[in-house]
Amino acid sequence: MARTIVLGEFGRFLVTGGVAAGVNVASRWLFNFVMPFEAAVVIAYLAGMITAYTLSKLFVFSRSGRSVSNEFMRFALVNVAALAQVWIVSVGLARYAFPAVGFEWHAEDVAHVIGVLVPAVTSYLGHRHFSFAARPAAGSGAERDVR
Repeated sequence: MARTIVLGEFGRFLVTGGVAAGVNVASRWLFNFVMPFEAAVVIAYLAGMITAYTLSKLFVFSRSGRSVSNEFMRFALVNVAALAQVWIVSVGLARYAFPAVGFEWHAEDVAHVIGVLVPAVTSYLGHRHFSFAARPAAGSGAERDVR
């Protein structure tokens, strides 16, 4: 008898985040052929973020009642903080920490993978409680959703 694995919301977030992280790292590797590592990390992060939003909306979070543009703007705000974490960790490891200890084996790739993993919990909490939070009911006195 086959067992069905049912993932909770955080588990689904980690799986979809893993797919988005793969898009992020693979695109950074490709972008590195035409731009410096520091810029490639930022541009690749945008590709991963669009992937993460789409997968999170489809497979992770309940409908918020907000417009796609409002949700995506909120998603992007949470990701600004995550991008700062990814960039600081990725560049810090690749440019400073790894050279200081003599680590050279795919240093930029390893640094970037570690950097992408760092904001998993903070991003989940931000998206759960802000990006995809249920829109307050009309007439509740809460702030209106501007479209």
